[in-house]
Parts: sequence; C-alpha cells; structure tokens
Amino acid sequence: MKKSLLDTLKEHRLVCDGAMGTQLMLAGLANGDCGEAWNLSHPDRVLKIQRSYADAGADCLITNTFGGSRLMLKRHGHVEHLREINRAGARIAREAFGNRDGFVLGDLGPLGAILQPYGDLPPEEAHAAYKEQAAALVEAGVDAIIIETQTSVEEMGVAIDAAKEAGAPCVIASFAYDLSQDQSFYVTMMGVTPERAAQLAEEHGAGIIALNCGTGMDMNGAAMVAKQYREACGLPVMVQPNAGLPILENMKAVYKQLPVDMAKNIPDAISAGANIIGSCCGSTPEHTRAIRQVVEKFNG
Repeated sequence: MKKSLLDTLKEHRLVCDGAMGTQLMLAGLANGDCGEAWNLSHPDRVLKIQRSYADAGADCLITNTFGGSRLMLKRHGHVEHLREINRAGARIAREAFGNRDGFVLGDLGPLGAILQPYGDLPPEEAHAAYKEQAAALVEAGVDAIIIETQTSVEEMGVAIDAAKEAGAPCVIASFAYDLSQDQSFYVTMMGVTPERAAQLAEEHGAGIIALNCGTGMDMNGAAMVAKQYREACGLPVMVQPNAGLPILENMKAVYKQLPVDMAKNIPDAISAGANIIGSCCGSTPEHTRAIRQVVEKFNG
C-alpha cells in the first residue's frame, strides 16, 4: 500500500510540477478561455503536459482544476460540468504517472471575489463552493487538496475547513506573496505575513504550509519565506516560486529564468526547511528536471 504524502515527507523531500496555464496556452488554449474545460474537451493535451512533468521527475502533480469552482466555472458557462471537470482532472494527473507511484494534488484556486465584510461574497457561499469542488476531487481519489494563490486568511480559513469537511486526506495551504518595494520582506496583497499565514494554516488543521506565485517570488524569496514558516509553525513546507522575476515585454510580464539558474538557489530553500519543491509562473518541465537533480543530491 502506498504511503501517505505526510508519511513520505518524513523520509525524503519531494518534487512538484511547474506551471500549467502557460503550458496550456502553448498547447493552443486561447487567452481568456477555460483551461479546466480541456479536461473534458482535450484530455490528451492536458495529459501530455502532465506526463512531461512526471517524466522530468515530479513526484507530485497538481490537477488542472485551479478555476474549477462553481463561481469560476459559471463565468465560462461550464458550471453544469463541475463534477466531471474536477474528476477528469484527477484522473488525468493519475494517468500521467503511468505505472509509477506519485501524489495527485487536487487544486482549488481563489474564488475571484472578496469575502464579506470586506467584499460581497458571503462566507457560507464560499464554503459551499470550496466543499463542492473538493468533494469531487476527493471522490476521484486525490492524495491531497492544495488551496493555491490565496492572499487572505479569511478565504484560506474557509477553504481549509471546507476541504477537510469534504474528506481531504491532507490539505496544503498555499499563499501568494509580493515582494516589498524595498525588497526586504514578503506579504500578501491583503497584508498577510508568512508568520500569520503559517499560524492560520496550523490552527485550521492544514497538513502542509506552502507558497506559490506572487510578484517577485523567486527561489531566493521562497527560501526567505520557508524560513519564516519554519519558525512560526511545525508543519512541513512546500515552495513553488516563479521562474525568476518578471520582465515587462509588450505590456506583459514574462519570466525568463533558465532552469540552471533556478537550480542554483534550491539548496537555500532546502536549508530553510522546504520539504516539497516545485515551480510556478514561467516554469517548464525543464525547470522540474533541474529541481529534481538538486533534490536528489540532498535526498542522498
């Protein structure tokens, strides 16, 4: 019987995959279209992307369900296929591993609205949306639920509770941080510090505290935040930084850090306490391959 994600982390570090959105666009997804719907309409293309990450050495694959909640799918006219989209996302990720063992992480992204009293979204509606999506992923056999790119403790708290109620075997709480103007610290768009995020995740019963994305979040920044996480809580740490800092080209943020350059700073993230290392915006299977080579050395 396969060991659980948390039990495996007690023995060695793991590698997670990289960017999905940019890979979908390279595969033909039009800007603004619903990438999650491809789990049903173009499963072969999604499988090809995820298999390339698995072949590059990823132990963990994140499902193509970032915008798979009721609130997000409704905007694209796919809400009636919510359960099928999420279940297919889990199935495709599992298939990408082939006959190898691997961990499938069911992805819950932000709901795209701010919770009351700061915004218009009632917490009960947010809870129901997260629970519905998490339940579909849990039914499909994911090894964990990862709640990604969160910036507020209110939404993250609701999402963790909902995922746990849905029966998630493990919950990963991943926040997105922006680098301060003087480049001395990281904080989320909603003013949440890494210390507060770690405490919130632990208080709500998450199994892993994580980071992904964010303006100025590279592997150096990941090491800085991982250290703060370690000091603030006792949870395992997962980092998914971007492929360097973005460069503005034709009014678009472009990430150009080469895999070899990202790899140079991975030892710092590991020394800071990272248990799972992946990558986010701008990354490719080649970044995953470079991460795998470094992690292997540390795993001995």
